[in-house]
Amino acid sequence: MEKGWKQIFMTGQDFKAQMAKDLLEESGIEALIMNHKDSTFTTFGDIEVYVREEDEEQALDIVKNLKSGEN
Repeated sequence: MEKGWKQIFMTGQDFKAQMAKDLLEESGIEALIMNHKDSTFTTFGDIEVYVREEDEEQALDIVKNLKSGEN
């Protein structure tokens, strides 16, 4: 990942990563999804959501409810 970006959310579920990105973008925060899932065995690996460093604190607050539902 390029300098200046911070990971604020990690999940094994595609839909949760997309939900996090959508919530962030609705709040005016640019977000990127990085999918590190194995292409053959999709049960292995994680999906990460990144935001710019200056948006990290606000972004963490926005996705906190999604994080509390992670197992």
